[in-house]
Amino acid sequence: MQSHIDEESLVRANAQFWEQMLGMQMETVPFAEEYCVSPGHVVVSVNLYGEWNGRIEVRLAKELALATTAAMLMQPVETVGDADMLDATGEVVNMIAGILKASLPPSSMTVPESEIVNEQLCSRLHGENTLTVAFRHEVGGLLVRVREENNLH
Repeated sequence: MQSHIDEESLVRANAQFWEQMLGMQMETVPFAEEYCVSPGHVVVSVNLYGEWNGRIEVRLAKELALATTAAMLMQPVETVGDADMLDATGEVVNMIAGILKASLPPSSMTVPESEIVNEQLCSRLHGENTLTVAFRHEVGGLLVRVREENNLH
């Protein structure tokens, strides 16, 4: 990756959101070639355009997405519906991406897009122009991925 983001900055941005905003502790998953997210996980992403073009994506286990939404809305987890969960996880990526955006050349950020993915995703953590860090919490896992793209449309 040619950007100013490295694994340490991804870990810091993630910790800043989870620990400071929600009081939730995330543990970085030690390096592995591949990481899998179970069926029913939530994927949320934003695109950045400008002097830096790319995508910032967060994938959360459904249990973590539900617990996060309950914490953000200050309500019991059993009352959280899918629409609230998708909105709240959109805010998660918005905040993490906003922290990361401060390290990048000037760029505009799109509105978050979120969806529930019914397939399991197994992905290589590192690839060309891609940086991914996996985290775990007692209720579920989380992937944060930054992909730099020359022609993002």
